Amino acid sequence: MFKKILVPLDGSEYSMRALTIAGHIAKKFKARVTLIHIYSVVPIVQLPIMHEPTTQAASIIGPVVSPATLTEMAEAPKKIGERILLEATEELKSRKIEVETFLIEGNVVQEITRVAKEGNFDLVVMGIRGLSKIQELIMGSVSDGVIKRVQCPVLIVK
Repeated sequence: MFKKILVPLDGSEYSMRALTIAGHIAKKFKARVTLIHIYSVVPIVQLPIMHEPTTQAASIIGPVVSPATLTEMAEAPKKIGERILLEATEELKSRKIEVETFLIEGNVVQEITRVAKEGNFDLVVMGIRGLSKIQELIMGSVSDGVIKRVQCPVLIVK
């Protein structure tokens, strides 16, 4: 019944629960699991950049950020995603489940939907995101967005 399972991970407690359940389903149906983590690099507010900041300059213009620090800040979300995928992959492989991973920069709902459609998945298993009611009204729910856009069944884990 389920041969290809997509599991979006964000490192939250809910997505880790979804991983566990997806592992059980994959084991039962001898399915392949694809793990996906979507990250976004938020543009840094216009901070002054100086190659050799001086105390005098810092006192006039405020905090000064080096190019190396900016690069490090931009790479942080990607590194977090790599760690999340590595840990999840190790967990599934230890249970002898076939797994592949995708680390993608972009909009979470759009990328999950795109990968689900292009990969012709039989099931998406994902955690519910813990948004407050106000946040959910403003931003919308990731799980709700995925449910509305994919053609295959979606299992939401609390």
